[in-house]
Amino acid sequence: MTVQISQRTLEDLGFSEVLRALTQRCRTEPGRERVLARPFLDTPEQVAEAFALVAEARSLAQEQFSLPLGGVVDLRIAIGHAAKGGMLEPRQLIDAAQLLFAFARTREALDERRERVPRLMEIARRLPSLESMARRIDQCFEPDGEISDRASPELREARERARGLHRRIKSRLDELLHDESFLPKLRENYYTLRNGRYVVPVVSNFRSEVDGIVHNASQTGQTLFMEPQAMVGLGNDLAIAQSVVTEEERKVLQELSNLLGGESDRLLEGLSAVAELDEAESIAILSADLDASTPEFAGVTDLELRMLRHPRLVLRDMEVVANDVTLTGDARALVVSGPNAGGKTVTLTGVGLCSLMLRAGLPIPVAPGSRMPLYRSVHSTVGDAQDLAQGLSTFSAHVVMLRDIIAAAGAGSLVLIDEIAADTDPREGAAIAIAVLEDLMSKGVVVLVTTHLEELKALAHMDPRFLNARVGFDSKRMAPTYRLQMGASGQSSAIEMAARVGLPQAVCERARELSLNAGGPLTKALAAAEDERRKLGEELEKARAAAKEAETLRADLEKQKQQFERERRARMMQFNEDVHAASEHAAAEVRELLAKLRSEQNEKALSEARLQLQQRAEDAQKRALAAKAELFQVEAPGPANLKVGAWVHHSGLGRDVEILELADSHAVVSAGGALKMRVPTTELSGSRTRKPQQAKFPERQKQEAALKRAASAAPSEVEATHFRCDVRGMRADDALKEVETFLDGGMRSGEEAALIIHGHGTGALKQAIRDYLSASPYIRMYRPGESHEGGDGVTVVSLRA
Repeated sequence: MTVQISQRTLEDLGFSEVLRALTQRCRTEPGRERVLARPFLDTPEQVAEAFALVAEARSLAQEQFSLPLGGVVDLRIAIGHAAKGGMLEPRQLIDAAQLLFAFARTREALDERRERVPRLMEIARRLPSLESMARRIDQCFEPDGEISDRASPELREARERARGLHRRIKSRLDELLHDESFLPKLRENYYTLRNGRYVVPVVSNFRSEVDGIVHNASQTGQTLFMEPQAMVGLGNDLAIAQSVVTEEERKVLQELSNLLGGESDRLLEGLSAVAELDEAESIAILSADLDASTPEFAGVTDLELRMLRHPRLVLRDMEVVANDVTLTGDARALVVSGPNAGGKTVTLTGVGLCSLMLRAGLPIPVAPGSRMPLYRSVHSTVGDAQDLAQGLSTFSAHVVMLRDIIAAAGAGSLVLIDEIAADTDPREGAAIAIAVLEDLMSKGVVVLVTTHLEELKALAHMDPRFLNARVGFDSKRMAPTYRLQMGASGQSSAIEMAARVGLPQAVCERARELSLNAGGPLTKALAAAEDERRKLGEELEKARAAAKEAETLRADLEKQKQQFERERRARMMQFNEDVHAASEHAAAEVRELLAKLRSEQNEKALSEARLQLQQRAEDAQKRALAAKAELFQVEAPGPANLKVGAWVHHSGLGRDVEILELADSHAVVSAGGALKMRVPTTELSGSRTRKPQQAKFPERQKQEAALKRAASAAPSEVEATHFRCDVRGMRADDALKEVETFLDGGMRSGEEAALIIHGHGTGALKQAIRDYLSASPYIRMYRPGESHEGGDGVTVVSLRA
């Protein structure tokens, strides 16, 4: 089925502006000509193939790849002349060589990407391979365009002879110009060329004294340019040599022209392929500039354009408000209303222009997921149709166009009518408009109209084939918003627009007074329905905003929960590691003290050992309580509702206490009896007003707890490390190198711990080593040595597994 688009529709919708934008992105004249002649495609298969080709070109553009078409010149006329035996000019031949090289570059570039761009590669296969001809032509010319001596041996020989004659003539003239008897007869001491002959400027008074031929004279006649008789013979020889050179050059040009003429068909086919490639690349560039996409069109009957932007406005680099335009289900006519200059016509022409671009295989400026049918014909009437030449008024001309549209439109057609039946009596105009729209829809036509007629706005409430849409108007700014709202009808806001353009305030106020009493029942009903719709819309927007805020809050809380859990687990892991390390250390100390107890025989030494063992147990318990309190701060932050008299749980003591005083971030608590202490509020949790119930048989629980502590303090077999490194007396740099080598060896041999002996000294070496250990990936943890290990003069290191 042939696509039918009238010339008026093309002009109304501005399709030529899209084509001009494409030509501006072409790089060859054949490409521009092909773009301007781009047809509308008849079948969905043709449209799909065109979009597939554009998709390949866009994929190359996204890789920052551009077809190597530099140097392509439109040589179709020159090639045709050469095909008939004509001789081309040097410039044309040089351009032909560049064209052949461009053919080769383009074909090679696409061949490297043939897996991704098979359609473009299929076009590139039509480019002829004539690199040898290109090199032959290229070697025949110098960079400045002159024919090179390399063009032919005969030309080189002829030019050598001519250059030799030039040298002989110049030598003879130099001798003549140094002749003292000849110099007074010259106007100036030089020689030049006139009509291809060497001449000297002779004073006209000495004409009879100089033997030679006059070839020219100055404007005053005071100077004669004469060829001395002694030079005439050589001049004649030079003229003959020059004619031979010219003939040889002509032969070279004719030979090269014949080469091109013999391949004229392949060259013209190559230019056609270049035009096609250039067109595809220009469409890809335009699509990127428009941020365009390909809508779904195969088998589509509904119109659903998401985030539509008018192509012409985007091309003009204007700020464009994107709108959704939908016409689905039973709806076949979209009635767009609203204030003047609010964007009604922009919506109408935007949809129409996109329908033309779709039929031409051009991506359109809509969001992905859009759908649009392939309309078999598009008809429009936009703007003033007044025709003074035929004596038609605006309304008469409008009706004539409606008549023609009704006659031409059929199933699968798209009709766009701007301000339908507007320039006549509103009631009769509305009746004509409704009749026209009903007739068109009975034929299966999709219609988009703009109107101010209330009767057309009311159709959507009575006939499911009609759907209202309105362009917005900001009553605060007294200006249109250009935002399209589907399913609603809009007020014309004519009085507000009149006030904006300067109509006197008193006149506008009187117009508002009259308009309040002029509206009929239909107008008032529509206004009431629209007001109700507006209120419902506002409530819906508030509900949506509240739901969005709640969802945002829920997401934030979930993130905080996850972060808290991560921190809790990290602190728990650290706590377990600290407890494990402390246990190992305590076990080693206990074992050492027990060994000492066994070896000592006197009472004093035994007493000192027992005291040391008791002190080590107390220190270990304090460290465990401190670690537990630190962990508790992360797992259960201090409550905000602490108050004097409340009972809370103290993480450090592991028991319930009563709050006696509160001050800033600390509290004074009672742990039972007369025992009071000042603790951070972050160690308190579980605030309640009643004293916790005392457990039965507290003394038995105390005994069980004491037994558990004794069992945990029992010594276990922990081997002390003998893997140590002594760097005492070394400079810091040397010591760090030694430590690094030492740790490398320890990791390779599977050591779990190490001892680094650095001594006390000034403390610089110790600090440098511990700074290094803090950043080392080998180290799980480290600590200063205990007194029995060497104290602060050593550092105990735990290596990672």
